[in-house]
Amino acid sequence: MRGLIRRFPAIKSIKNNEYRETAPRGQEAEERRMNSYETVNNILVRLFKDILDIEERALITSEYKDISVNDMHIMEAIGIQESKNMSTVAKTMSVTVGTLTIAINHLVKKGYVERTRSEEDRRVVLVSLSEKGEKAYLHHKIFHEKMVMAVLDSLNPQETKDLTKALLKLQRFFDDYGKE
Repeated sequence: MRGLIRRFPAIKSIKNNEYRETAPRGQEAEERRMNSYETVNNILVRLFKDILDIEERALITSEYKDISVNDMHIMEAIGIQESKNMSTVAKTMSVTVGTLTIAINHLVKKGYVERTRSEEDRRVVLVSLSEKGEKAYLHHKIFHEKMVMAVLDSLNPQETKDLTKALLKLQRFFDDYGKE
């Protein structure tokens, strides 16, 4: 919070719900910026929560009640094309191979993932989706398509361009977070 207060001195007043009453008249632009800050913050927090909640509800059907959203994201990282080695999937998921191994063991037991050894190098473990895993993958993909199209269908071309630009900036923030 101290960093935000240094960057936005008026945030101290916002914290106490006094900003609008205490802002000097010459700071209309700062007030609009802070109102935008609050709005964007509230939208992002709610969006992240809602997407996870809705995704979980869309995923957990009678057919797929034995997997989590995290399991589904692992299957998404594996994909339905060719088998992938564990290191590639772990890197995609931003987890260690050890962490991924635990999750893959569960998905193998549940019948969603198949594990094989590479013919070229027997030390390399390859993972791929089983038929059951591919069905779950497609079920999840349909959810994402509906979500994205619900947004895009309601936007004109300029709004689509602006939203894409803003989301790419947000993605860059996440990609860079913690690297400093």
